[in-house]
Amino acid sequence: MATEAVLRLERNLLPVSEDVRLKVAILGFGTVGRAVAGILFDEQLAGLELSHIFNRDVARKRVEWTNQSVQWTESIDEVLNSDVDVIVESMGGLEPAREWIKAALASGKSVVTANKQLIARHGQELGEIAGSNECQLLFGASVAGGVPVITALEHGLAGDRIESVCGILNGTCNYILSTMEQGAPFETALKQAQELGYAEADPTDDIAGYDTRAKLVILARVSLGTDLSVDDISCSSISNIAPVDFEYAREIACTIRQIGQAEINGNRSFVTVEPMLVPQDSPLARAQGCENVVIASGKFGGKTAFSGAGAGGNATAVAVVSDLLSLTRTPRRPALPRRESRQFETGGDCVAPYYLRFVVKDRPGIVATIAGVLAKFGINVDAVFQKPGYDKGKLPFVITVESSSAAKLNAALDEISKCEFLVDAPLKLRIFGH
Repeated sequence: MATEAVLRLERNLLPVSEDVRLKVAILGFGTVGRAVAGILFDEQLAGLELSHIFNRDVARKRVEWTNQSVQWTESIDEVLNSDVDVIVESMGGLEPAREWIKAALASGKSVVTANKQLIARHGQELGEIAGSNECQLLFGASVAGGVPVITALEHGLAGDRIESVCGILNGTCNYILSTMEQGAPFETALKQAQELGYAEADPTDDIAGYDTRAKLVILARVSLGTDLSVDDISCSSISNIAPVDFEYAREIACTIRQIGQAEINGNRSFVTVEPMLVPQDSPLARAQGCENVVIASGKFGGKTAFSGAGAGGNATAVAVVSDLLSLTRTPRRPALPRRESRQFETGGDCVAPYYLRFVVKDRPGIVATIAGVLAKFGINVDAVFQKPGYDKGKLPFVITVESSSAAKLNAALDEISKCEFLVDAPLKLRIFGH
């Protein structure tokens, strides 16, 4: 139903020119490429004709439900030298996707892609090539799957000055954390995600925050007008989160989610990807399973939230096909200009309240020792939580601190980490929204 609704909305936005019929080639017939082809054939969308499907060892990918006129090929030159109007890149990876997209754009063929790493790292370069050749590079599917957040930021909120954008941008992490919220340990939640196909055999990109980081770069470019370097953004893994952290988070009416955040403060930009405590009444806290949520905060319009399926072939394919439909209305006109580029100094210290979880061999004076070190760095304790029933040889307890400089807090935790009563390294989580 969601797919039908989105496509119906796209059809009704603007009339498709009767003179426009775009030939479409799909590069890569995996989960997304197959789903895009399925929509094109099931829906028989006006103005779009699938003419080529490219894949290595293409014979093993061939299906019977496509038209006889579709050319299946494992020769990229055959596609690039054809009369195709639009290329859908669904292979993933940086190379050879980048070189092939450059060649397509240079020849005047528009490109639609869901490749977030490619757009995050080379989107500016590819966009300039598209502009020079009067074609378009569209990447609405690169962030938040089927949630039309790129279109909304570029068009729906074009009249506002966006000052921050944040959200849950990785469905795998959100599935794991929302499963842990019900009591499952990290390893169990990860295994479930892998069995359901939400997580790769090597889940590092998701767990460590690298996937979210790439999407955040794209969102910052589109909404804030600032071009960030992917490798300059700090990431923190969710792998150190434990079910006990959700128990303690509930004590202060919060839960835990992986958040990507980019905001402008004066002439500086602050960007981060990390697990945070979020208030239970926040749209971020209500995201379950693979759902994605993006919140844009504007100078004039305030906060606007977008949510929906952030993973899966069908959701991503809807965004790809929506971009294709937009090309049938303006096939040769470059996309609307991005927001005016703004330059900011990156980095800066984050001042916020924090959640600190310690696991210790219990003995008298531990809380006093930790509080003393925090006080030495000018950090005020807000509250202390210790649930009964845990092994005294491996006792978890939590201290929340008032708004503090992250740099000072890190220095304090470095000193506390040397204490012999600690069993594990302290866990530090920012409390979001304060």
